[in-house]
Amino acid sequence: MAHIFAMLVAAQAAASPLPAPADQAAPAPQDAQRDTGRLGAAQQGGGDIVVTARRRAETIQSVPIAMSVIGGQAIADTGAYNVNRITQLQPTLQFYSTNPRNSAANIRGLGAPFGLTNDGIEQGVGIYVDQVYYSRIASATFDFTDTERIEILRGPQGTLYGKNTTAGAINIYTRKPSFTPEARIELTTGNLRFVQAKASVSGPLVDERLAIRLSSSITRRDGTIRNLRTGKDVNAQDNQSLRGQLFWHATGNLDLTLSGDYNHQNPDCCAQIFARVGTTQRPVSRQYDALAAALNYTPPSRDAFDRVTDLDTPLRARQELGGAALLAEWDLGPVSLTSVSAWRIWDWKPSNDRDFIGLPITSVSANPSQQEQVSQEVRLSSNGRNTVDYVAGLFYFHQTIDTQGLQVQGAAASRYLLNPTSANASNPAVLDGLTSTNTIGFKNTSAAGFGKVTWHIADKLSFAPGVRVNYDKKTGSYVSVVTTGAGAVLNCSTTAQAASSVTRDRCSTLAPQVYTPAFDDWNVSGDATLAYDVAQDIHAYATYARSYKSGGINLSGLPLDGANNPILASATVKPETVNHYELGLKTQFLDRRVTLNLAGFWTEINDYQATVTNGQLGVLRGYLANAGKVRTRGFEFDSAFRPTSRFNLYVNGAYTDAKYVRFVDAPCPPELSGGTTATAGQSPSPAGTPGGISPANCDISGQRLPGISKWAFSYGAEYDLPARIGGLDGQVYLGYDGSYRSTFSSNPSASAYTDIKGYALGNVRLGFRGEDRLNVFGWVRNVFAKDYYELLALQSGSTGLVVGQPGDPRTYGVTISRSF
Repeated sequence: MAHIFAMLVAAQAAASPLPAPADQAAPAPQDAQRDTGRLGAAQQGGGDIVVTARRRAETIQSVPIAMSVIGGQAIADTGAYNVNRITQLQPTLQFYSTNPRNSAANIRGLGAPFGLTNDGIEQGVGIYVDQVYYSRIASATFDFTDTERIEILRGPQGTLYGKNTTAGAINIYTRKPSFTPEARIELTTGNLRFVQAKASVSGPLVDERLAIRLSSSITRRDGTIRNLRTGKDVNAQDNQSLRGQLFWHATGNLDLTLSGDYNHQNPDCCAQIFARVGTTQRPVSRQYDALAAALNYTPPSRDAFDRVTDLDTPLRARQELGGAALLAEWDLGPVSLTSVSAWRIWDWKPSNDRDFIGLPITSVSANPSQQEQVSQEVRLSSNGRNTVDYVAGLFYFHQTIDTQGLQVQGAAASRYLLNPTSANASNPAVLDGLTSTNTIGFKNTSAAGFGKVTWHIADKLSFAPGVRVNYDKKTGSYVSVVTTGAGAVLNCSTTAQAASSVTRDRCSTLAPQVYTPAFDDWNVSGDATLAYDVAQDIHAYATYARSYKSGGINLSGLPLDGANNPILASATVKPETVNHYELGLKTQFLDRRVTLNLAGFWTEINDYQATVTNGQLGVLRGYLANAGKVRTRGFEFDSAFRPTSRFNLYVNGAYTDAKYVRFVDAPCPPELSGGTTATAGQSPSPAGTPGGISPANCDISGQRLPGISKWAFSYGAEYDLPARIGGLDGQVYLGYDGSYRSTFSSNPSASAYTDIKGYALGNVRLGFRGEDRLNVFGWVRNVFAKDYYELLALQSGSTGLVVGQPGDPRTYGVTISRSF
């Protein structure tokens, strides 16, 4: 099916209006009903959600951008307290994570290559918290704290935002300090010993001059997978966060907000476990079942939904993230000047089991990393409504990352990894203790000038062109030293390998290398939007954008040539070039009780950044490069309906057709990997090719992009009745929220082994909302106990083992919240 409606603005929860500068007040809502307790209430009751997507306060229905909004109350009611959970409310948002560092946020299937983490490239989806750009996607794994609303913008946003974002942006806004004393508290408990506590307090320090807000959050939950080897439950949650803000109304037209935050996470996480076994092109004796039998190994279960494993490497996903920011807003009458200064740090201390089973193949796999970033954004924007409105800005960003990679092979590595024809395959000492110590440094500097003008050609017609001039410079250092179990430094020169089969086998497993990649580039991008108000509550727009995702450098090791030297031609990656087209329609009718927003989009990316296996270089190793061209297109819809004051419902949907237009040197799917003979450039052929031949790289042009379902929906409803409980007046309510996504691929090259079947999830809640701002409700998530995978992955080495990350089982609990 080529077409379907697909969404624009969800507004699944009413967000409280932002205070706008005096000369830039948002339009007054008609029949405003700011009921932040219900999903979609702002649209269904005629109230207007005020957003700042275009760096000015506007109602969401008047903004010609495909965007969605989720209010803070909806986050609490639906349990969507981090980005991963928001995907159940937003069909066009995808989030995948095997651990905080290996995480990716995509919008419409674009943003980051699926399954690839490389510090040398940037994410296409920008994450902003109170206008501060967060360069690490790991920040999205923390809980939302004291959140007012979340705006999700789809499509390129480079002419409005400091850091270039080619796929979209996630804007998180926290509640601001208040001169009226207030406090909020929220307590949740549930099965799996789930405990979550959130609290905030705000009030004046100096009347009408200085106000403060303090907020904190704690989340703990047992893991959902039992490690039989250690007796611990893994894939647990353990998050703490603290945030403080000082608001100074310095003068009648100058406001300053100083904020600081600290976040700590230290769960037993993150495990991928046995899911299934498929056949590869490796000799049968070198595939998973034969290797496991030779080592007398049996997994504790071959069904991932038994939720047991026997991983023999401790799991850890400890991270600390924090920073400080100063926001200055100066109203100069005709214009406003905004400055956002920020400093942030991120400290990552992991431990992973990268062979995914209870054999000592890779006994240590960890890449501790420390990041520091500073950013400065200055914007000048017109106030009020003028014939020509504008926003213009300058942005500077500098980031440093230091990583200390460590990989250690274990006693089973020789039998598992070496070719059985090798004389050393049965000698554990050859690879046992073989250690790669990687010292990786990275510096990233970005600067940009950007601006957008809105020309109101007539009362109902406007034209908004924008431009961005961007500069990026990236430099790095990669030093990998390999030592044997005896502590000797491994020499992988051609002479050394020729003299010793032991050296040759060690070098084929872990090879030392040193290189210093560098990249810098200027580019100019822009967009243009034509918007027309068909009627008071019907708004149409058309957008074209040409954007660039910055080029980068490889910081995960390079393929080696015949002399075991890094192939430096593969050290840098060119920018992506994005051409984006979009049509949208935003409508409200039946006295604004119904909202229906539609968008259709077509996006093409040339020089798409992905993992390739380039047989022309004479290597089989995958590395980051420019794959060719991809295209994503589709339609979206968002609808909300409030037939009565007691009942409201919403349905959001997306149809996304995303594919590789051209990708001729992709890593082969497992069915075609691991053959004894490599033929560079060969297109995929059926498994079982005569002679065991399989291609070094596969042409997957025309195949679908990974991680994206063609169909995705979110839907829900809430009904309430007046009630009086314990002398307190209020409403008893029943709510349901569901989501569905069709089958999607969990591997860059589509494979029958790594397809994740479509699934539907449902959550219910029953509670009492008192007029004194007390809210008590019980909830059940994944109420139908659906077994589903969040992702599937392959064990390295073409063994055919497929591991999975099961989604959460049915959970239940009680939440109590109160505002004072």
